[in-house]
Amino acid sequence: MLRLLAGGLSLLGMLILGTACFSDRNATGPGTDACSVTLDPSQFGSTIVAIRDFAFTPTPVHVRAGGTVTWVNCEPAGTPAHTTTADAGAWNSPLLEPGTSYSATFNSAGTFSYHCTPHPSMVAAVVVDP
Repeated sequence: MLRLLAGGLSLLGMLILGTACFSDRNATGPGTDACSVTLDPSQFGSTIVAIRDFAFTPTPVHVRAGGTVTWVNCEPAGTPAHTTTADAGAWNSPLLEPGTSYSATFNSAGTFSYHCTPHPSMVAAVVVDP
């Protein structure tokens, strides 16, 4: 397994491993909390946004036009499911239970605000650079 810090990281190293482990804490600090999620091969090379503690991390996340963002629900088991839902309707994930993920590809430059439908206080943005 590969340990990555949550924060919009590329998954190029996942081509061989097929499983990612994300941490929202410094990997060298005490109490590192990790999230293990098996990614579909179509998600390799994505920029990762972790869903943890009822928040999207990082925000905003930056990608180039044509880039893919994958949201990974890193909440503990038993936590209510979340969505990633574009404010303007460009995408809408199903409910993401802990340990699941969703991807969207961004072909046009711009800033795309989004939220979690069940938890509207969870807001973030994807910034797509040309």
